[in-house]
Amino acid sequence: MQTMPAHAAHHDDHEIETIEEFDATVSARGTLAGFRIQAVDLTDRTRELLATDTAEAVFLGCPMRPEAATKIRTDGALVFPPVPGLPFDPYRGLLYSPDELFASLSDGGYEATPDALAYAWLQRTKADRDVYASMLRAVHDDSVSDALDELLSGARVVGVMGGHAMARGTEAYEGAARLGRTLARSGLKVATGGGPGAMEAANLGAYAAPYDDAMLAESLQLLAKAPKFTPSITDWASAAFEVRTRWPRGGPSVGIPTWFYGHEPPNPFASHIAKYFANATREDGLLARCGAGVVFLPGAAGTVQEIFDNATPNYYESRGEPTPMVLVDRAHWTERLPTWPLLRSLARGRSMEARIALVDRIEEAPEALARLGDRSNTSSD
Repeated sequence: MQTMPAHAAHHDDHEIETIEEFDATVSARGTLAGFRIQAVDLTDRTRELLATDTAEAVFLGCPMRPEAATKIRTDGALVFPPVPGLPFDPYRGLLYSPDELFASLSDGGYEATPDALAYAWLQRTKADRDVYASMLRAVHDDSVSDALDELLSGARVVGVMGGHAMARGTEAYEGAARLGRTLARSGLKVATGGGPGAMEAANLGAYAAPYDDAMLAESLQLLAKAPKFTPSITDWASAAFEVRTRWPRGGPSVGIPTWFYGHEPPNPFASHIAKYFANATREDGLLARCGAGVVFLPGAAGTVQEIFDNATPNYYESRGEPTPMVLVDRAHWTERLPTWPLLRSLARGRSMEARIALVDRIEEAPEALARLGDRSNTSSD
């Protein structure tokens, strides 16, 4: 993963994203000059704003009283006020949590959740070519990318890609969950596309990492009651939250879904959800952050696209050294969708040749990933 140096990230030095950070900065430094304050409710901090220098500060979507706004503008600060009537905050400073995206699930069903409302807003606005709506989407996605960089700074991130159609209650789903658990227990941060199927299974595995085998077995049984997100996203998501309620202290992982495919809900097992409006930004950002490699489980067009989205920078080394790529299920990737022969041909004679592998069984993937990540490795499958 390409992490920004501390001086470039600016988070510790110049970004304030919570009320606690605001209070600590004002107390310790006595100035907000040059800071970026992002989506913090400052309605009850009028006294502090009136008494503190805010020259060249930028306030992004921070509610505040009119007298505070007038004063800080006079100081020379830039104020981007909150946008009323939106089902999302374009200036948000932190990633989403499952509880945030699925708020109101138990009361009004999935259609009442912020996740569903944001998708409905996208559907209404994307066709009318309104520059204001497209600007809000772009600002939101940039804020999410900033928060994702801060979360993953210094982490060893491994991606798990695979089809959304993989049903709960199947051997394949259980295998993907065990894979996610093994990777998380080895000290890696699991990242997925954040949706259902194989993606959910890998996030579930990371969630189950602190628990014993019995917890995972019981979780798989509970989830099998709602195998897919159709016909009812409400039932599908509710089963996941039942697992989270019974075992509340799950391990962390990241889901990176998109409202572009908003008919597919995000899965509730990723502790941090970086949800984007633009799928291209999401796809590239997900793969670019998987510096410890990517495991590709059987999938269809989307997974094939991800394989070559990942192979291209490895081929050109545009992100530095090639990162490991492990394809799982020989028959799938050589016969049903013969992606492996093309990937191997592309890699031949290049440094990425030593960073690709094809394995038959999902249980072989962690070892293959570790082998490919060993810089002394010089041969591929």
